[in-house]
Amino acid sequence: MLTIQEIKSFIDSDTASAKKRNARTGLRYYEADHDIKNYRIFYVDADGVLQEDKHKSNIKISHPFFTENVDQVVQYLLSGKDGFVKSDDPELQTHLDAYFNDDEDFVSELYETLTGCVSKGFEYMYAYKNAEGRTAFQCADSIGVIEVEARFASDHENHMLYWYIDRIDANGKTIKRIQDWDRNKVTFYKQTDEGEIQKDEDEEINPRPHVIYTKDGDEAKYYDVLGFLPFFRIDNCKKQISGLKPIKDLIDDYDLMSCGLSNNIQDANEVLYVVNGFQGDNLDELMMNIKAKKHIGVPEDGGVDIKTIDIPAEARKTKLELDEKNIYRFGMALNTSGLKDTNATTNLAIKSAYSLLDLKANKLEIRLKQFMRKLLKVVLKEINELNDTDYQMKDVYFDFEPEVITNAQDNAQIELIDAQRKQTEVNTLLGLESVLGRELMTQNICEVLELDYDDIKDKLPKPEEESDPFTAQTALDALQPEGDLIE
Repeated sequence: MLTIQEIKSFIDSDTASAKKRNARTGLRYYEADHDIKNYRIFYVDADGVLQEDKHKSNIKISHPFFTENVDQVVQYLLSGKDGFVKSDDPELQTHLDAYFNDDEDFVSELYETLTGCVSKGFEYMYAYKNAEGRTAFQCADSIGVIEVEARFASDHENHMLYWYIDRIDANGKTIKRIQDWDRNKVTFYKQTDEGEIQKDEDEEINPRPHVIYTKDGDEAKYYDVLGFLPFFRIDNCKKQISGLKPIKDLIDDYDLMSCGLSNNIQDANEVLYVVNGFQGDNLDELMMNIKAKKHIGVPEDGGVDIKTIDIPAEARKTKLELDEKNIYRFGMALNTSGLKDTNATTNLAIKSAYSLLDLKANKLEIRLKQFMRKLLKVVLKEINELNDTDYQMKDVYFDFEPEVITNAQDNAQIELIDAQRKQTEVNTLLGLESVLGRELMTQNICEVLELDYDDIKDKLPKPEEESDPFTAQTALDALQPEGDLIE
């Protein structure tokens, strides 16, 4: 067990680390909280002093490209409909479905884990026993997870620290919960604001084993230990860098260009005031009168000439379009603006549009499979213990089949061409009956039509019927499934 001083030191060091700062930035941008929110406008006054201009328009709009970028790759990778944890053993597949494929909670937690992985650079899942006594998994926010290696711990054991903000009390004080996990137990602490870390007195058993449970008809409490640290990490890349890094500057530039254009349009002071005969000595007062009162006083021989400034709208628009194109390009995402008219878009064009997103998903899929192997190891051990089996890791494989939109008209044309090809091949085989023999010819026809010869051979004409003409339609009528029509 770590000391309180060690826990505080590890938390403070981790909070100030560059890795966690970058992770928080990625999370901010995923939540559409961009740097443009802190944008300020300054000017130099008549005395040469730098001043913040609080009267000039300063629109601050975040454009959440990164949110779309992250959601696209996660949704695309998990878009398969038949599950992704598979086995050729039907009995094992049933067990795996209960843990992974058919468990909506697991799919939801995996979605959150992958979202955090791409947006923050890395994310965690931790294992626990649910109410049914079965191992389940839940996403753990990587911002609050700290890995402590044995060489840095006073007890020379590996630890995982996990903290989160529990609530803000009636006095406005932040209550932070802290957990210290090792291979056998977990110790609970709490901290109010930045005060002293103390053991959590709200926990009945502290420290306690990983698992506490009761048995039917027995009020006694039993415990069990997992024997491992129940936290599993998945990285976005080797350096644990957020997917934001390649496109952050482009997004910031897009925000700046877009908000600058909005400011130009909205700001009523995008004009030059040429004042003739002004006898005052306070230009600031003059400008305030123009802004607030919309009038100024000048002598009879004076006047005000307003010179308008052309807003560089076309230049800004061109820059915005270039930034948007590069955001999707270097963020390796799908730019759906190029697929607006899907009826006129061929499958080849759609596949080309998906190429960058597919490449990004393939890279993430490799790390996801490594991550899933860690979870699978825990699940297989539990399945073997509960069912007295000996399933191995090699009995399971992962199959992620992302779903890509297609052109229905293009698909229908492809199916028509395929049907015509099959018809031609069948007619060719029928012409070779005298060479191949009826049985061999029929077997080849079954291969063309993707049928099992052993299943339909009993439906073929009997020997006494072989004198009848054996045409293409005769073969198709014999081979077609009952109730179906083959044209």
